[in-house]
Amino acid sequence: MPKPSAFPQVTSGSVVTATCILALLYFGRGVLEPLALALILSLVIAPLIRIIGRTGLGRLPSTFIAVLLSGVGVVGICFMLAFQLVAVTGELPQYRAAIQTKLKSVRELTERPFARIEAELRAVALPRPGSSTLPRRGESPLGAGQTKPLAVEIHAPQMSTTETLTRLVSSASGPVGEAGLALVLLVFVLLEHESLRDRIVRLTGQGEVGRTMKALGDATEGVSRFFFSQFIVNVLFGSVVGIALWAAGVPHAALFGTLSGLMRFVPYLGALVAGMAIAIFAAAIDPGWTLAIACLAMYTTLELVVANVVEPKVYGHSSGLSPLAVMVSALFWGSMWGPVGLLLSTPLTLCLVVAGRHVRALEAINILFSDTPSVDEAQRFYHRILSGEADAIIRDAQTYLRKFSFARYCDQILLPGLALGGEEYATGRIEKAQEDNVRTTIVALAEALVPVSGRPAKGRSRGRVSLLDANVGAHLRQMRQMHLGRWQGSLDVPARSIVLCAGLPSERDDLLNELFVLALREVEVDARSVGVSAADDGPGPDRGDLVSTVFLAYPLKETLERWLVIARDLRAGLPEAVLVTIRLSPDSRDADQSVVEQSVDMVLRTFEEGVALMSADSPAPA
Repeated sequence: MPKPSAFPQVTSGSVVTATCILALLYFGRGVLEPLALALILSLVIAPLIRIIGRTGLGRLPSTFIAVLLSGVGVVGICFMLAFQLVAVTGELPQYRAAIQTKLKSVRELTERPFARIEAELRAVALPRPGSSTLPRRGESPLGAGQTKPLAVEIHAPQMSTTETLTRLVSSASGPVGEAGLALVLLVFVLLEHESLRDRIVRLTGQGEVGRTMKALGDATEGVSRFFFSQFIVNVLFGSVVGIALWAAGVPHAALFGTLSGLMRFVPYLGALVAGMAIAIFAAAIDPGWTLAIACLAMYTTLELVVANVVEPKVYGHSSGLSPLAVMVSALFWGSMWGPVGLLLSTPLTLCLVVAGRHVRALEAINILFSDTPSVDEAQRFYHRILSGEADAIIRDAQTYLRKFSFARYCDQILLPGLALGGEEYATGRIEKAQEDNVRTTIVALAEALVPVSGRPAKGRSRGRVSLLDANVGAHLRQMRQMHLGRWQGSLDVPARSIVLCAGLPSERDDLLNELFVLALREVEVDARSVGVSAADDGPGPDRGDLVSTVFLAYPLKETLERWLVIARDLRAGLPEAVLVTIRLSPDSRDADQSVVEQSVDMVLRTFEEGVALMSADSPAPA
């Protein structure tokens, strides 16, 4: 049965609930911001606590040591940044002339084309006679009775030292107070780690203990490992940038190195802002553009190497979020909580994605924001084949076949993908255009992957014949007969060298037989297919000694009786041949295997097993 949708039916109650949650996030930011910051920091510090705990210290000493080390590091970085910023602010007047010169050159460079266009347009649009607005000789430019306006200057009142300190303290008290509250909450969260876990498990109920413990394990192990790894990578990135700037002779290299490491926590936008700040500062201290271009090239190269080489190896593959999800989460949390939300956007969304793997109510978040969509290759194949995306299917199949066989491609992707549409096809929920897409794509795929002539296909035909509308399997057999003759190959072959694929005269059996023939011919087995009900489909009973094995398509419940008759006839007509059937992806529509086993020599489960059975000692096809 198909998996139910992860999105519940939209009702007025769900809309009200979502609205209340959004309002709570926006208006409760004063309480939720420090709480979320404390929870995220607890995940970052958790690996450090485990490392300290391995020395033999208990939970309480390890927690205090980890918090103390983290606090000392943060305070030290803040003081260093403050002193560096004060120094840079004091030196800005020295760079003012250079900055103005650079801005003037940039402005001229950007405005020159527009000024030239404007001059040309003015030259074309000549003034009309008598419309001159120039003043007459002896007449004041301002006109009669007008006087020249007086210049007025506005000076801001000089603030006293007390007012300056008061404003500085008031502006810093908000962030400092929030940081202090987050630190207190962090200590209590770390100390109450065991108790919080027990409370969460108790809230979910005894029936969900396993799933809850798995979700908490993913959060505390996987997510915290990712955050800690991201912290280490960003620290190293900032250190390398600082050392490179110091080697290039850029003043305050430590400030810009630290800025580079911190801004990398802000997705995408942070790295861009840090790089532009470094380039602008380098342009201000250097008379030319060489230093700015060199610093920007160094920063860009280092960012590309870290983002595309270092981070995938350190994090595993990715952060667990798609790039679009990272941008959407940054916009959402930034609009909700401002700069703090922008900084916490990736961690918060990643936690929600991890929770969505285990909590039904959050499954939609996992589907929308996860780096890998919740569809496997077979489902993607089914979606594409309904849309008629033959080129994409063939391209992916060719990539797959560079590593694996066509038989495995059928077992893992093609046949499971087609099986997904079985119920929709039986109930008539697939449109005629989609049916046509399925048929033509299968034919194009078969011709492109395993050419019937045994030679690589230079191109594939898009023409359609009448059989394609009725039976795609029969169409494939007809195409092979057009290339290889009526008997799909020469009859002048050694005895017991032909593998025969047979089945009921239905589209299902014909398609399975044709695909299996292609899988056998890929490994140079002389495989041929036959429609059992047709009187002239075989070369006659006198040539039965050529057949070594007969693969008979597995029956359904409604076709079991006819299938048993055909199996009995094949056994009588080809007494020396081995009779085999392959039961692919067993489901409720299949016939009882215990009954089928009585009429065949063996029952296999995959095309790969059938190919392995025949490819070892079968001679090459003629």
